[in-house]
Amino acid sequence: MKRMIRFHKAFLPAAIFSAVLITLGLVGLFAKGFNLGVDFRAGLNQYVKLVFPAASVTYEGEGSPVLSLSDSTATVVFSGADVQGRTLSYDLRTVGTIADLAVAMKADGITLAPRDGGLSADLLVPTYQGDYVLSANPVLVHRTARAASELYGSVEDIRAALASVGDVSVQAVGAREDSEYIVRIQDKGTVADFSTVVPPGVIARLNEAFGADRAITMKTDYVGARFSQDLASSSGRLIILTLLVIMIYATVRFKLQFAIGAVMAIIHDGLIMMGFIVWSGMEFNTSSIAAILTILGYSINDTIVIFDRIREDRRLNPTDKMTTILDKSISETMGRTVITILTTMVTVLALYFFTSGSIKDFALALFVGMISGTYSTIFIASGFVSLWDKLARKRGDTGAAKAPALTPAP
Repeated sequence: MKRMIRFHKAFLPAAIFSAVLITLGLVGLFAKGFNLGVDFRAGLNQYVKLVFPAASVTYEGEGSPVLSLSDSTATVVFSGADVQGRTLSYDLRTVGTIADLAVAMKADGITLAPRDGGLSADLLVPTYQGDYVLSANPVLVHRTARAASELYGSVEDIRAALASVGDVSVQAVGAREDSEYIVRIQDKGTVADFSTVVPPGVIARLNEAFGADRAITMKTDYVGARFSQDLASSSGRLIILTLLVIMIYATVRFKLQFAIGAVMAIIHDGLIMMGFIVWSGMEFNTSSIAAILTILGYSINDTIVIFDRIREDRRLNPTDKMTTILDKSISETMGRTVITILTTMVTVLALYFFTSGSIKDFALALFVGMISGTYSTIFIASGFVSLWDKLARKRGDTGAAKAPALTPAP
């Protein structure tokens, strides 16, 4: 027989410990509040990239060609009565240097004037925000850094450059050599045409800080005030609905005390994660909601496994005390619990150490939530079942003591 750990002796200390942590989280919520991302407040997400000017492109022939750059290909599509359907394609990985690309394009009537023709053509930056319409007026294409020694700028540098814009948060995206960042700016309603006026201003300030033509916009997402409010209310309703469905499921599968214990455990996990997000200053966004819902699912799964074992052991040992059955059941499933959490944490830690930005925050929230979920299953959900059983027994004993003694009939 496996060694039985006396978990029930820690139920009360664990409840006190959890109450302290939840209280600290609530104090932080009312004192500091969430660091809301733009998902939950009106504003924009502007994805920017720090680059270098690479070459200017002009065309003076017939038609209106459009230049499109991807990670591996430069494509020129012509339109017009005389050139309808003409398409040119250049493989940036095999064409050679930017100077070689200029020669190839020159043969097709397109003039590309490199600033440093000796650099590899596959350093050219894709056309994220729209393709270039070529004409006699030159358009500027950009390149990425050729080596780590050319990298410049950081989250702190960008934040300092945009200090005059207002309430700005900056996050790095991808690897350091990508030089890509998300700039989040809150719309407080004081700027007319915010979504069209602010993005060019961001690029202008970055160019002032790092040099002319050193910053480009990859993508801009704007969130209106009504949408952010609807998203916040919908997220709240989603979490409440999740708790209700779990409550119904656990009541049907087990008994009411088990259902309440399971719901208390996942409410506990949600409050613990909320406190962690508040005190760590982590941005609260849709990724945070996804992390919370993921942990609710993880926690209830672990709880159901232990409750199944408790039900089975209670059927096999109907005369044992509830605390003994709880200790036995949790001890029997402890190996499964440890293996599950360790294997899951391998993936979560990989996400944390090898990603950045919102994915890194998502992984950190999952890590904290997994620890809380395992803890709450053992000490909160099971502890509540133990408390319910004690109160039920106490009511039963009190009722038996108050009942009048039966005397035999004469």
